[in-house]
Amino acid sequence: MSLLEEGRDVPLGRYTVVRRTLPNKARRTVGAWCFLDHFGPEDVTGKPGMRVPPHPHIGLQTVSWLLSGEVRHRDSLGSDQVIVPGQLNIMTSGRGIAHSENSPTAKPPLLHGLQLWVALPDSERHRAPGFQHIPDLPEVSDSGVKVTVAVGELEGAASPAEVHTELLGADIELAGSTEIRIRPDFEHAVVVTEGAATVDGADLTPGSLLYLGDNYDKVRLAGNARLFLLGGVPFEEELVMWWNFVGRSHEDIVEARDAWMAGSDRFGVVPGGEQPLPAPGMPTTRLKPRPRYR
Repeated sequence: MSLLEEGRDVPLGRYTVVRRTLPNKARRTVGAWCFLDHFGPEDVTGKPGMRVPPHPHIGLQTVSWLLSGEVRHRDSLGSDQVIVPGQLNIMTSGRGIAHSENSPTAKPPLLHGLQLWVALPDSERHRAPGFQHIPDLPEVSDSGVKVTVAVGELEGAASPAEVHTELLGADIELAGSTEIRIRPDFEHAVVVTEGAATVDGADLTPGSLLYLGDNYDKVRLAGNARLFLLGGVPFEEELVMWWNFVGRSHEDIVEARDAWMAGSDRFGVVPGGEQPLPAPGMPTTRLKPRPRYR
């Protein structure tokens, strides 16, 4: 049964406000997708644009997807990569990494995109960190629809993005109506990033997430819109998500926070000389692992 959840506005850095649709009041994950921020479209002419100083991650992958603009990714592995629309940046934090995300000085006037996280399964969350930039992604086109497969496989097209659970992430440009075949063993959700669409009978505009559930072998779409389709095998591990960390226990989070604040080698140093972002204080109550639904 589908469920429509409204996003909420959250500041990102000093200059950007995002609409966070995952986690939400009903769901914490869709497959292993555990976080979805939609930012823009924003006219950044004469403005700094995105400014997110060096900060740490553990236990997850970051997936960066742009519809307009440019963002420069730098990390403690030495990666320095500007991403533009149609390309994918995917960073695996594993046991620990730090990165920054900034609009270049010479930048296009419009900034618009998605930032997503994928929870790493317990068997992979202590792995060495890594970074992958994919400039060319597979596309599937038909009358009135173009699908770009960012992560996973859809309609016979497979992304080269390295992930550690069975996942799907696909950008859909829609002008009309269509049906897209999906895996019934996956749970799925859809966000609209531009325009308006009807998804399996539900009207959807930017700012909300439609959770479709599982046991569907196709999704029906109609409208003039751009959408992002998420999917994956339901992620049954309970997670502790706090600040930029995904762990399994309160102790995981305390250990990571202390290491970051102490300047530990665990996270390394992001080149560029920016002042790292300090971690907030820990909550007064103990953090508890949570299941995928509320």
